[in-house]
Amino acid sequence: MASTLYTKADIAPGTLTGIVTDKKDGTPIIGATVSVPDLKTGTVTDANGRYTLSHVSKGIYVVQFSYVGYSSFTQRVDFAKTTELNAKLQASSIEAGEVIITGVSRATELRRSPIPMAAVGKTFINERAGAGNIIDAIANLPGVSAVTTGPNVSKPFIRGLGYNRVVTLMDGIRQEGQQWGDEHGIEVDQNSVDRVEVIKGPASLTYGSDAIGGVVNLISPQPVPDGTISGSVMSVYGTNQGLFNNSLRVQGHKNGLVWGAIASAKDAKAYQNQHDGRVYATGFKERDARLMAGVNRAWGYSYFNASIYDNKQAIPDGSRDSASRKFTRQTTEDDAFRPIVPNEVLNSYGLPALHQRVQLYRIYNNSNFILNNGANLFVNLGYQLSHRREYTHPEDAGTPGLNLKLATYTYDFKYNQAFGDGFETTFGLNGQYQDNAIGNATDFPIPAYHQFDIGPFAVIKKTFGKLDVSAGARYDRRSFNGQAAYIDTLSAKYPQLYKGNNNTSAGVIKQFDPLHKIFTGASGSVGATYNASDRFLLKANISRGFRAPSIAELSANGPDPGSQIYHTGNPNFKPEFSFQQDIGAFITLPDVSISAELFNNELQNYIYQQQVLNADGSAAENPNYPSYTIFAYNQSKARIYGGEANLDIHPISWLHIENSIALTYGKNLGTGGPVADSLRYLPFIPPLHSHHELRGTFAKGFSKFKNLYAFVGLDHFAAQNRFFSAYGTETYTSGYNLISAGIGANIFNVAGKKVMELFIEGTNLADVNYQSNMSRLKYFDNENPGPNVQPGIFNMGRNISFKVIVPFSLK
Repeated sequence: MASTLYTKADIAPGTLTGIVTDKKDGTPIIGATVSVPDLKTGTVTDANGRYTLSHVSKGIYVVQFSYVGYSSFTQRVDFAKTTELNAKLQASSIEAGEVIITGVSRATELRRSPIPMAAVGKTFINERAGAGNIIDAIANLPGVSAVTTGPNVSKPFIRGLGYNRVVTLMDGIRQEGQQWGDEHGIEVDQNSVDRVEVIKGPASLTYGSDAIGGVVNLISPQPVPDGTISGSVMSVYGTNQGLFNNSLRVQGHKNGLVWGAIASAKDAKAYQNQHDGRVYATGFKERDARLMAGVNRAWGYSYFNASIYDNKQAIPDGSRDSASRKFTRQTTEDDAFRPIVPNEVLNSYGLPALHQRVQLYRIYNNSNFILNNGANLFVNLGYQLSHRREYTHPEDAGTPGLNLKLATYTYDFKYNQAFGDGFETTFGLNGQYQDNAIGNATDFPIPAYHQFDIGPFAVIKKTFGKLDVSAGARYDRRSFNGQAAYIDTLSAKYPQLYKGNNNTSAGVIKQFDPLHKIFTGASGSVGATYNASDRFLLKANISRGFRAPSIAELSANGPDPGSQIYHTGNPNFKPEFSFQQDIGAFITLPDVSISAELFNNELQNYIYQQQVLNADGSAAENPNYPSYTIFAYNQSKARIYGGEANLDIHPISWLHIENSIALTYGKNLGTGGPVADSLRYLPFIPPLHSHHELRGTFAKGFSKFKNLYAFVGLDHFAAQNRFFSAYGTETYTSGYNLISAGIGANIFNVAGKKVMELFIEGTNLADVNYQSNMSRLKYFDNENPGPNVQPGIFNMGRNISFKVIVPFSLK
């Protein structure tokens, strides 16, 4: 019989009740979270540690029990048969039992997935009080890093791959906003994110082209328990750049009707360090809002979301006075003279006339329909409009140099069937349609174009006793249609772009040829997890990824004023393919957790940029843009390999010692002949990074203070002497050590109600002068900075951040 939706006559919703206690002494845990991620439903335990989950759809789902200071407990439950489930939580700072939803159709325990992954929750994010954005908050996870252009512009890199090779999601919906560009980050309000899940490598088959580096899924807050209205007021202050980050969150749930709203505002002036003082043009103003409304019913759920992201961001060019090394600024179009930036401007929250504005408007729906054969039909539909402008004309401040409007429609359908014997199948189809338009502007690095993606896939998972096996395959098709365009360089003050046939008028030049390209590719993954015991497991996975070239790599032919680069593409590029092997071992004991993961990623047709030179070795120049450096995209074979390791020790009940290390190597293997020493390494490969942290946690606390913690950490970044040195693209980076520390607690009133959450974090406490090799500002300076001068801008100095969250709730 064909699958249909449940009707009221077909199904009676189930109920699950129980009590959550401390495993050691049996005392009830008040306020523990009990959730069913697949159904977007949950509750919290009462004053007696009891909980009730009502109106739960019949079926087999994972239930997760969690509380701060305890390892999570998960149980696979058949709601048609089970009505009561008790949980005993183990007090520990070592996480176990994490449930993930990224890359799978149904929630899965992280330890059982063969795909290399990392996941962090709300507590982890809150403790990173000083993070300028959500990518910075996760950038120190082993295997994860970020390419930055100042404190609010960060792009995720996973094991040495980023930009168009990493897919960023918001609640499973692809984030699309000119990922090829350097000078803007991820267009998401960090205050609207409660959880982040990261896939390392191309093993996920559910997200299509571009995910050969991995996936970052940003997940919004789960609904509050039925019958409640709750929320919080949050405020953050950072001492280094005078950051103010304020946010209001409110959510409600009544008889299956759920809703929520978040509004945020961030303001910061220029950051500072001992070497540079205040760094001109690194301030920003960000305004965000998000609304959610949905329903939870016996047939499943359907949630609608709408959000606005609006960021005005200054971007420095690094120019300085040659004698004093103080920052200067452009004030005239001919840029014949640059005055020194006065102190009152450096200390102002105002933005300069030369800045960028990035807006993202998003509407999307996440739905899960439960069918009468026990299967699930997941439907995710989204629309987003990314509007990116760079204002680069000091005497015409309202005229954008760059003006791109990218509209994206995404669709995602997955049919999932889970069986009681540990067998699960998923069949799906997803993709996107894009329309990139060019608004009124004066610089045109990429053309207007249409893009359409479509990809069917299938994934099978099966448990054979202690062995969990998963395998899948996917086939993608991407088509581009770029429009021919011409530039009139004489008829107006600034160059004018127009489409259609060329004319022979003086000053008219061709900017873009028409582009009609189709790329196809197959990808696949097979892996297994061997659960030797509850304490020891092994993972292995082999995967093949596919990525079609981006529009910039194919058709770029113009200046990007924010990066001061003239980009040139190549329409003859072939798609990239990656072949990655992963293996890992994991030991989890009551007081010790050890893991080691190794990976090897071989890439065909790897695309990268290098500077264009004349025959005599001098830098090539475009006569129409003499101040821009020309960079052309190239293809080659490449290999990226390395690994991550963790050692967490919990010697006594309240003490936690965390150690991790990550190492990534990237080699350019060339196209068949020998590779010059200056080209032998890939760009933006992070150096060896180790993190060491001593943490004390006191979940039960004392008096009115609960969930107390305090930590001191050391991050060591080794020197990076394996860099893409050709044409000065990258330079050697010295090693450095950063000290951090933090404290925090939840404060309760005499009635036992939480009234405040407090977090204090200090970063770079030794006020070290350093340059990260992942920072683009390292290369922002005068063309000839002078002898005995370390060129470029240094990273942020000491910063102390204070975060206060005041929760509220109503029945």
